[in-house]
Amino acid sequence: MRGVVLDLASLNPQDLDLQPLSNCLPDWRFHQHTEPDQVGERIRDVQVIVTNKVRISRQHIEASPRLRLICVAATGTNNIDLAAAGDAGVVVSNARNYATASVVEHVFSLLLTLVRQLDSYRQRVKIGDWSNSPDFCLFDKTIEELSGKTLGIVGFGVLGQAVGRLAEAFSMRVQIAQRLHAAPLPDRIPFDQLIETSDIITLHCPLTAETRGLIREPQLRRMKNTAILINTARGGVVDEVDLVHALQRDWIAAAGVDVVTQEPPDPSNPLLRYDSPRLIVTPHVAWASRNARQRLVAEIVENIEAFLAGGERNAV
Repeated sequence: MRGVVLDLASLNPQDLDLQPLSNCLPDWRFHQHTEPDQVGERIRDVQVIVTNKVRISRQHIEASPRLRLICVAATGTNNIDLAAAGDAGVVVSNARNYATASVVEHVFSLLLTLVRQLDSYRQRVKIGDWSNSPDFCLFDKTIEELSGKTLGIVGFGVLGQAVGRLAEAFSMRVQIAQRLHAAPLPDRIPFDQLIETSDIITLHCPLTAETRGLIREPQLRRMKNTAILINTARGGVVDEVDLVHALQRDWIAAAGVDVVTQEPPDPSNPLLRYDSPRLIVTPHVAWASRNARQRLVAEIVENIEAFLAGGERNAV
């Protein structure tokens, strides 16, 4: 059995224990990065592929007759031609629920930084404004609390539910958006009502045809002008140009974004060019605590071991 890891650098900046992965197959090839024109050669004679974001096409699968298992080092599988894998009898397994704690903590890190004006006040201390203050403290920017605010959750899977539980610990009111184009569920409210009545809106939905561009100018205009938007889901869910316009024109108060439409982003991306303490952009790291990535390795190992034992785990 021979396996290949195509983009190890995307999940291991030299801080993980990879021994369990190394031990689960007798022959591994580890590549830090794989360019599109290198994929075919690197997977041609392997039975197991591990990929995070490297795309595996029908052409790749059909040209790899020994291939039996593709392990996606993520939950999303949009980089794999699933139909081609099915036609070839290749099992595709993903990793699930490994990053819940990491993502939830990142959501509230963004929120608390914005609500408490942490970036602004840290900068004020650095430039000496506190030292020159006539009072014992310095606060000329309004500090808010999460307590008592209404959090609207769009996407109520594992991540959305975990965010909701922690929000309640902060004494927030939680409301959940109805699923788009699906039968209504109890204890949820229409999406339009949620965006109009929430103080904070956090996105945890997948990127699909229905959710692409879910948040555009019409939705941003309908939000409270004191609202905060958090996106740790997928970049394409929010129109980036419209989000910057919303901040510039005070349609909303602030935004925290961990994902953009094209990753890595072009320097001309409007979110990167807009410099304001009301916008935080982080480089798709909500999922990436060391603990979460170690759990991800364990998920991959369990998927491979289940396959070797004649079963399928986390098959998609």
